[in-house]
Amino acid sequence: MAALPVPLLALALLLLAGYGGPGAAGQRRKEMVLSEKVNQLMEWTSKRSVIRMNGDKFRRLVKAPPRNYSVIVMFTALQPHRQCVVCKQADEEYQILANSWRYSSAFTNRIFFAMVDFDEGSDVFQMLNMNSAPTFINFPAKGKPKRGDTYELQVRGFAAEQLARWVADRTDVHIRVIRPPNYAGPLMLGLLLAVIGGLVYLRGSNLDFLYNKTGWAFAALCFVLAMTSGQMWNHIRGPPYAHKNPHTGQVNYIHGSSQAQFVAETHIVLLFNGGVTLGMVLLHEAATSDMDVGKRKIMCIAGIGLVVLFFSWLLSVFRSKYHGYPYSFLMS
Repeated sequence: MAALPVPLLALALLLLAGYGGPGAAGQRRKEMVLSEKVNQLMEWTSKRSVIRMNGDKFRRLVKAPPRNYSVIVMFTALQPHRQCVVCKQADEEYQILANSWRYSSAFTNRIFFAMVDFDEGSDVFQMLNMNSAPTFINFPAKGKPKRGDTYELQVRGFAAEQLARWVADRTDVHIRVIRPPNYAGPLMLGLLLAVIGGLVYLRGSNLDFLYNKTGWAFAALCFVLAMTSGQMWNHIRGPPYAHKNPHTGQVNYIHGSSQAQFVAETHIVLLFNGGVTLGMVLLHEAATSDMDVGKRKIMCIAGIGLVVLFFSWLLSVFRSKYHGYPYSFLMS
């Protein structure tokens, strides 16, 4: 086989270096497609922090390669006829998280936030074998989602701060959550101070009510009941009020795990603890008061009944959360 002249050989080498052959052409096509996808996502994000997707957008921008960015997707059902109260609450926190990232000085195209509503992308739910909402999934830049890429909503709750910690763990992108100003706390504090100031002004000549032991004891008891029922946990984790099964429509007010709880559950526990406390107060009054024997017997029986009944309910709630707990009282 005759060798190519030197000028022709040099020209061929230059052509190969410039075009790189079929492999380089394919790489350029991938880069062009990736650039178009990133530009499209950046354009949508500039208009809305959470990108609404249907089936076509999800398959093209999230599932289909190439992709060098992560996408956090909330699968939800926000239409009124779905009656998903938790979905609306989770959406509010998700919007706060996405807005915090969009307006952050560290904002880049490494991660995007998207949402697929069941009524706009039911085919996506079927493709992923998903039968509950809301659900948060991280679709990483490389590979398929792993077990940890599905957010544990029932354990962590849907507070924006908790979502941000999960996002940082899965994508190494740290988002400082910035909430819109909430004036409810200062207004309530101002109202309380105004009431106290009004009472002091109206009863300036008689401040004996400030030394009322019963009033202070009642206030302290309310505070203790609120704290022991899990209100502070609710404030930190932001759990849903209850959970409605999308298939049966059954509403669960008690969480089945010992690692999480619903807001309604804390209200129930507060009521039960209050019932036990009231029973103990009645027993104490029956033993120490100067009333006639008949009334003291009635108070004693009522106190015992309240303690037994509400303690039994408390124990049944405990058994439902700590599976395998062997003891019960009146109710299983």
